[in-house]
Amino acid sequence: MPESMRIQRAIARAGFASRRAADDLVAAGRVRINGRVAVIGQTVDPEHDEILVDGKRVGPPATARWIVLNKPTGVLTTRSDPAGRRTVFDIIDDSPGMTYVGRLDYMTEGVLLLTNDGEAAHKLTHPSGEIERTYLATVRGDGAEAARAAMKGVELEDGIVVPGEFQPRRIGRGLWEIEITIAEGRTREVRRLCEALNLRVERLVRTQFGPVKLGSLAPGKTRNLTAREAEIITALTKSGGKRKNTTRGPRRERTNRYSR
Repeated sequence: MPESMRIQRAIARAGFASRRAADDLVAAGRVRINGRVAVIGQTVDPEHDEILVDGKRVGPPATARWIVLNKPTGVLTTRSDPAGRRTVFDIIDDSPGMTYVGRLDYMTEGVLLLTNDGEAAHKLTHPSGEIERTYLATVRGDGAEAARAAMKGVELEDGIVVPGEFQPRRIGRGLWEIEITIAEGRTREVRRLCEALNLRVERLVRTQFGPVKLGSLAPGKTRNLTAREAEIITALTKSGGKRKNTTRGPRRERTNRYSR
Protein backbone atom coordinates (compact mmCIF):
# COMPACT_ATOMS: atom_id res chain seq x y z
CA MET A 1 0.00 0.00 0.00
CA PRO A 2 1.42 3.44 -0.90
CA GLU A 3 2.65 5.49 2.05
CA SER A 4 1.00 8.82 2.74
CA MET A 5 3.25 11.52 4.15
CA ARG A 6 3.47 15.25 4.67
CA ILE A 7 4.34 17.25 1.60
CA GLN A 8 7.66 18.49 3.04
CA ARG A 9 8.75 14.92 3.68
CA ALA A 10 7.71 13.79 0.19
CA ILE A 11 9.84 16.53 -1.38
CA ALA A 12 12.83 15.71 0.82
CA ARG A 13 12.53 11.93 0.36
CA ALA A 14 12.47 12.41 -3.41
CA GLY A 15 15.84 14.14 -3.10
CA PHE A 16 14.42 17.37 -4.52
CA ALA A 17 15.41 19.49 -1.51
CA SER A 18 16.32 19.19 2.16
CA ARG A 19 13.46 19.03 4.65
CA ARG A 20 14.12 22.60 5.77
CA ALA A 21 14.30 23.84 2.20
CA ALA A 22 11.09 21.94 1.43
CA ASP A 23 9.37 23.81 4.27
CA ASP A 24 10.47 27.09 2.68
CA LEU A 25 9.26 26.03 -0.77
CA VAL A 26 5.80 25.16 0.54
CA ALA A 27 5.59 28.33 2.65
CA ALA A 28 6.49 30.42 -0.39
CA GLY A 29 3.61 28.91 -2.40
CA ARG A 30 5.97 27.31 -4.92
CA VAL A 31 4.53 23.81 -4.48
CA ARG A 32 1.34 22.52 -6.08
CA ILE A 33 -0.49 19.26 -5.41
CA ASN A 34 -2.86 18.18 -8.17
CA GLY A 35 -2.98 21.75 -9.42
CA ARG A 36 -3.64 23.40 -6.04
CA VAL A 37 -1.14 25.39 -3.98
CA ALA A 38 0.16 23.20 -1.13
CA VAL A 39 0.09 24.17 2.53
CA ILE A 40 2.50 23.26 5.31
CA GLY A 41 1.66 19.87 6.82
CA GLN A 42 -0.60 18.76 3.98
CA THR A 43 -0.66 14.99 3.48
CA VAL A 44 0.01 13.50 0.06
CA ASP A 45 0.31 10.12 -1.59
CA PRO A 46 3.49 10.55 -3.67
CA GLU A 47 2.67 7.50 -5.80
CA HIS A 48 -0.61 8.98 -7.07
CA ASP A 49 -0.67 12.73 -6.38
CA GLU A 50 0.97 15.12 -8.84
CA ILE A 51 3.52 17.23 -6.95
CA LEU A 52 5.11 20.18 -8.74
CA VAL A 53 7.77 22.60 -7.49
CA ASP A 54 8.06 25.67 -9.71
CA GLY A 55 6.34 23.60 -12.39
CA LYS A 56 8.82 20.69 -12.13
CA ARG A 57 7.44 17.30 -11.20
CA VAL A 58 8.68 15.74 -7.97
CA GLY A 59 9.26 12.02 -8.34
CA PRO A 60 8.30 9.28 -5.89
CA PRO A 61 10.27 9.08 -2.63
CA ALA A 62 13.46 7.11 -2.59
CA THR A 63 13.68 4.03 -0.37
CA ALA A 64 14.70 4.96 3.16
CA ARG A 65 18.46 4.64 3.47
CA TRP A 66 20.53 4.54 6.67
CA ILE A 67 24.29 4.70 7.12
CA VAL A 68 26.33 4.21 10.30
CA LEU A 69 29.58 6.21 10.17
CA ASN A 70 32.46 6.19 12.63
CA LYS A 71 33.17 9.90 12.31
CA PRO A 72 36.88 10.68 12.69
CA THR A 73 38.27 13.75 14.43
CA GLY A 74 38.81 16.84 12.31
CA VAL A 75 35.70 16.28 10.20
CA LEU A 76 32.67 18.60 10.18
CA THR A 77 29.10 17.40 10.57
CA THR A 78 27.65 19.68 7.91
CA ARG A 79 26.69 19.58 4.25
CA SER A 80 29.46 21.95 3.12
CA ASP A 81 32.11 24.23 4.60
CA PRO A 82 33.06 27.66 3.16
CA ALA A 83 36.63 27.08 4.33
CA GLY A 84 36.85 23.84 2.38
CA ARG A 85 37.33 21.59 5.39
CA ARG A 86 36.38 17.93 5.13
CA THR A 87 32.78 17.02 6.00
CA VAL A 88 31.01 13.75 6.70
CA PHE A 89 29.51 13.92 3.20
CA ASP A 90 33.02 13.68 1.76
CA ILE A 91 33.36 10.31 3.50
CA ILE A 92 30.08 8.52 2.84
CA ASP A 93 28.57 7.27 -0.40
CA ASP A 94 26.31 10.33 -0.68
CA SER A 95 22.90 10.37 -2.34
CA PRO A 96 20.04 12.90 -2.72
CA GLY A 97 18.29 13.89 0.48
CA MET A 98 20.92 12.47 2.85
CA THR A 99 21.13 14.25 6.20
CA TYR A 100 22.80 13.56 9.54
CA VAL A 101 21.00 12.52 12.71
CA GLY A 102 22.35 14.96 15.28
CA ARG A 103 25.75 16.58 15.13
CA LEU A 104 29.14 15.54 16.42
CA ASP A 105 31.49 18.46 16.89
CA TYR A 106 34.71 18.85 14.92
CA MET A 107 36.99 16.93 17.30
CA THR A 108 34.48 14.35 18.57
CA GLU A 109 34.62 10.85 17.09
CA GLY A 110 32.22 7.95 16.90
CA VAL A 111 28.74 6.86 15.91
CA LEU A 112 26.95 9.16 13.50
CA LEU A 113 23.76 8.10 11.73
CA LEU A 114 22.90 9.48 8.29
CA THR A 115 19.64 8.96 6.41
CA ASN A 116 17.54 10.29 3.55
CA ASP A 117 14.46 10.19 5.83
CA GLY A 118 14.48 13.72 7.19
CA GLU A 119 11.35 13.25 9.29
CA ALA A 120 12.83 10.21 11.03
CA ALA A 121 16.05 12.14 11.65
CA HIS A 122 14.05 14.96 13.22
CA LYS A 123 12.20 12.59 15.54
CA LEU A 124 15.41 10.90 16.68
CA THR A 125 17.09 14.19 17.55
CA HIS A 126 14.17 16.14 19.02
CA PRO A 127 14.56 16.52 22.82
CA SER A 128 11.11 14.99 23.41
CA GLY A 129 12.40 11.69 22.02
CA GLU A 130 14.96 11.33 24.83
CA ILE A 131 17.14 9.02 22.75
CA GLU A 132 20.14 7.94 24.80
CA ARG A 133 23.66 8.68 23.62
CA THR A 134 26.70 7.08 25.26
CA TYR A 135 30.18 8.60 25.14
CA LEU A 136 33.63 7.50 26.29
CA ALA A 137 35.59 10.54 27.46
CA THR A 138 39.31 10.46 28.19
CA VAL A 139 39.88 13.28 30.66
CA ARG A 140 42.37 14.78 33.11
CA GLY A 141 41.19 15.75 36.57
CA ASP A 142 39.48 14.02 39.48
CA GLY A 143 37.13 11.54 37.86
CA ALA A 144 35.82 10.12 41.14
CA GLU A 145 34.84 13.52 42.53
CA ALA A 146 33.37 14.52 39.16
CA ALA A 147 31.18 11.39 39.20
CA ARG A 148 29.79 12.24 42.62
CA ALA A 149 28.98 15.78 41.51
CA ALA A 150 27.60 14.75 38.11
CA MET A 151 24.96 12.41 39.47
CA LYS A 152 23.59 15.19 41.68
CA GLY A 153 23.04 17.34 38.61
CA VAL A 154 25.22 20.01 37.02
CA GLU A 155 23.89 23.41 36.02
CA LEU A 156 24.95 24.55 32.56
CA GLU A 157 24.03 27.82 30.89
CA ASP A 158 21.04 26.16 29.18
CA GLY A 159 19.79 24.18 32.17
CA ILE A 160 20.62 21.39 34.58
CA VAL A 161 21.94 18.09 33.24
CA VAL A 162 21.80 14.81 35.15
CA PRO A 163 23.57 12.02 33.23
CA GLY A 164 21.91 8.65 33.06
CA GLU A 165 25.35 7.16 33.74
CA PHE A 166 28.73 8.63 34.69
CA GLN A 167 31.14 5.75 35.23
CA PRO A 168 34.80 6.72 35.87
CA ARG A 169 37.80 4.41 35.52
CA ARG A 170 41.30 5.53 36.39
CA ILE A 171 43.79 4.71 33.63
CA GLY A 172 46.80 6.73 34.81
CA ARG A 173 47.97 9.48 37.13
CA GLY A 174 45.22 12.08 36.91
CA LEU A 175 43.90 10.39 33.75
CA TRP A 176 40.46 8.81 33.56
CA GLU A 177 38.12 7.15 31.12
CA ILE A 178 34.51 8.05 31.85
CA GLU A 179 31.47 6.44 30.24
CA ILE A 180 28.72 9.05 30.08
CA THR A 181 25.14 8.47 28.99
CA ILE A 182 22.80 11.40 28.31
CA ALA A 183 19.45 11.76 26.61
CA GLU A 184 19.10 15.51 26.07
CA GLY A 185 21.47 15.87 23.11
CA ARG A 186 22.21 19.58 23.61
CA THR A 187 25.01 21.30 21.70
CA ARG A 188 28.45 20.16 22.96
CA GLU A 189 26.71 18.93 26.10
CA VAL A 190 29.29 16.35 27.16
CA ARG A 191 32.23 18.70 26.68
CA ARG A 192 30.46 21.45 28.59
CA LEU A 193 29.51 19.01 31.34
CA CYS A 194 33.14 17.91 31.72
CA GLU A 195 34.34 21.51 31.76
CA ALA A 196 31.84 22.35 34.53
CA LEU A 197 33.23 19.38 36.51
CA ASN A 198 36.83 20.64 36.13
CA LEU A 199 37.74 17.85 33.72
CA ARG A 200 39.90 18.52 30.67
CA VAL A 201 38.77 16.40 27.72
CA GLU A 202 41.60 14.84 25.73
CA ARG A 203 39.44 12.56 23.60
CA LEU A 204 35.70 12.10 23.17
CA VAL A 205 34.07 9.19 21.34
CA ARG A 206 30.34 8.54 20.97
CA THR A 207 30.08 4.79 21.35
CA GLN A 208 26.30 4.42 21.02
CA PHE A 209 23.31 6.32 19.65
CA GLY A 210 20.03 4.70 20.64
CA PRO A 211 20.34 1.03 19.67
CA VAL A 212 23.32 1.63 17.33
CA LYS A 213 26.71 0.73 18.78
CA LEU A 214 30.12 1.67 17.41
CA GLY A 215 31.61 -1.77 17.94
CA SER A 216 34.72 -2.46 15.86
CA LEU A 217 33.87 -0.05 13.02
CA ALA A 218 37.10 1.76 12.09
CA PRO A 219 37.32 5.58 11.93
CA GLY A 220 36.09 6.87 8.58
CA LYS A 221 34.33 3.61 7.73
CA THR A 222 30.61 3.00 7.27
CA ARG A 223 28.16 0.13 7.56
CA ASN A 224 24.45 -0.50 7.18
CA LEU A 225 22.10 -0.91 10.11
CA THR A 226 21.72 -4.45 11.39
CA ALA A 227 18.24 -5.95 11.13
CA ARG A 228 17.72 -5.47 14.87
CA GLU A 229 18.93 -1.86 14.79
CA ALA A 230 16.64 -1.10 11.86
CA GLU A 231 13.68 -2.65 13.69
CA ILE A 232 14.25 -0.52 16.79
CA ILE A 233 14.94 2.66 14.80
CA THR A 234 11.67 2.15 12.92
CA ALA A 235 9.77 1.66 16.18
CA LEU A 236 11.35 4.77 17.72
CA THR A 237 10.58 6.98 14.74
CA LYS A 238 6.98 5.78 14.51
CA SER A 239 6.43 6.41 18.23
CA GLY A 240 8.42 9.65 18.26
CA GLY A 241 11.03 7.99 20.46
CA LYS A 242 9.20 9.05 23.62
CA ARG A 243 9.92 7.03 26.72
CA LYS A 244 9.80 7.43 30.46
CA ASN A 245 12.68 9.68 31.52
CA THR A 246 15.18 7.70 33.58
CA THR A 247 17.89 10.37 33.76
CA ARG A 248 16.40 12.08 36.79
CA GLY A 249 16.62 11.03 40.39
CA PRO A 250 19.04 8.69 42.18
CA ARG A 251 21.55 6.58 40.37
CA ARG A 252 20.45 3.05 39.67
CA GLU A 253 21.79 -0.10 38.06
CA ARG A 254 22.13 0.43 34.34
CA THR A 255 19.93 -1.47 31.90
CA ASN A 256 20.09 -1.28 28.13
CA ARG A 257 16.53 -0.53 27.08
CA TYR A 258 17.37 -1.13 23.42
CA SER A 259 18.29 -4.79 23.96
CA ARG A 260 14.98 -5.81 25.49
